[in-house]
Amino acid sequence: MLPSKPGVLMHRTSGILLHPTSLPGPFGIGDLGPAAYRFVDLLADAGQGLWQVLPLGPTGYRDSPYQCTSAYAGNPLLISPEALLAAGWIDPADLEHPDFPDDRVEFGEVHCWKRTLLDRACQGFAARADQGSRDAYARFQEEQRDWLPEYALFSAIKIAQKDRAWTEWPERLALRDRKTLTAWKRTHKAKIERETLVQFLFFSQWSALREYAHARGVHFVGDMPIFVAHDSAEVWAHREWFQLEPDGQPTVIAGVPPDYFSATGQRWGNPLYDWPALAADGYSFWVQRLRRQLAVTDLVRVDHFRGFAGYWEIPASESTAVNGHWVTGPGMALFDALKAALGPDLPLIAEDLGVITPDVEALRDGLELPGMAVLQFAFDETSGFGHCGFLPHNHQRRLVVYTGTHDNNTVRGWWAEQDAGTHDWVQRYLCTDGEQPHWAFIRAALSSVAAGALFPMQDLLGAGAEATMNRPGTAEGNWVWRYREADLDLASIGRLRDLSRTYGRAPHPVSGP
Repeated sequence: MLPSKPGVLMHRTSGILLHPTSLPGPFGIGDLGPAAYRFVDLLADAGQGLWQVLPLGPTGYRDSPYQCTSAYAGNPLLISPEALLAAGWIDPADLEHPDFPDDRVEFGEVHCWKRTLLDRACQGFAARADQGSRDAYARFQEEQRDWLPEYALFSAIKIAQKDRAWTEWPERLALRDRKTLTAWKRTHKAKIERETLVQFLFFSQWSALREYAHARGVHFVGDMPIFVAHDSAEVWAHREWFQLEPDGQPTVIAGVPPDYFSATGQRWGNPLYDWPALAADGYSFWVQRLRRQLAVTDLVRVDHFRGFAGYWEIPASESTAVNGHWVTGPGMALFDALKAALGPDLPLIAEDLGVITPDVEALRDGLELPGMAVLQFAFDETSGFGHCGFLPHNHQRRLVVYTGTHDNNTVRGWWAEQDAGTHDWVQRYLCTDGEQPHWAFIRAALSSVAAGALFPMQDLLGAGAEATMNRPGTAEGNWVWRYREADLDLASIGRLRDLSRTYGRAPHPVSGP
């Protein structure tokens, strides 16, 4: 999917949405080890050119990848123990682990075990690394000097403060008193070094996986949330970029009004940007952020794209998202700065779901970016039968069609919730008997004129509602789903390959700006 000009998809291709945490394996959470390489092989064997992931950063609040403690860092929980062993940084005995479940992530248990494992890996690197490895580590620190030292300091303090949010730290640390930070760095040098080395281990493994994927014709679609988490290195280090009280608490927060997912809207809690302050220095934070995203993935889905045209502002004192209001976003000025710094062809996908108004469409179309169509939303009676823009006969080429996203029920779960009228409509429209609704949706996505087609791994497996990745508006039980190797059906891989060939979708080279 190569843009020849901004956002135009040049080739028909397709792929699977799967966050690495959902990969199988013995260590309680999916990681960048052998199962990730097998998944690349699965994609290639099935004729798929894209692997879409969720944000890859270190998770914070309720383990959500959309509430990362850094806009740049990698998630240490994704580091492969087997790759650490192969590199020589740990011993075989270090792989002994608790009896983790194989179908879900128990984040608390995994976090405790893996933190100890990474301590040993850092000790092993310090004791055993040859000069080539030390030189690679030095290069990494130099190449990432614009974010890594601040993140490593933030992460080290956060661990020392028992993972409390930065606004709960001692005031001189929370508000970055210069003398206090200087003394802390001097006293806790080893802790900061540990966080720096963990990032080197993550990105070394990620780069190796990405190189392998490219060799097999598979490229990554990344995911960049529009907002950053309040408890993050960026908000702590740059309070001037956000609308905060003097003590660091947000004055207003992000979310969306009442919608398909929640009658009271979604109160995300992220602090809102001070857009004039960001504009004053040429949107340097956004330039740096997107440059970093494009260094580790090949295309980037920009989450909540509509927020660049207008965003829902909620007073921080409100307990729901109902009593908010729309505020005009930075619009084209931000993207002009991005194009000036990164080149005119921005390989982005605009997540343009939700309340989409003409100004959002004008911004997306002015940038010539593909938007998204979700087939589960296509059969919404409020649009009038046959008139919803998400229905395949209304698609256009500059589009990425999904059976569902990480925020949707699985297709089988969705089907089970529909009434007889919707069943009849779907069966007539998709020419299906309803026995395998997930395959009817996959076929519809692949046959669409849209240049891109993506579907969650859950839909390839035909999983039910129990496999839903995230339920917006709920606080518990999200982000934990994993598949097992035994869930894979070779016949399904062949069926997907045949359908992709039938509808002219195949892997194609993808490059950044």
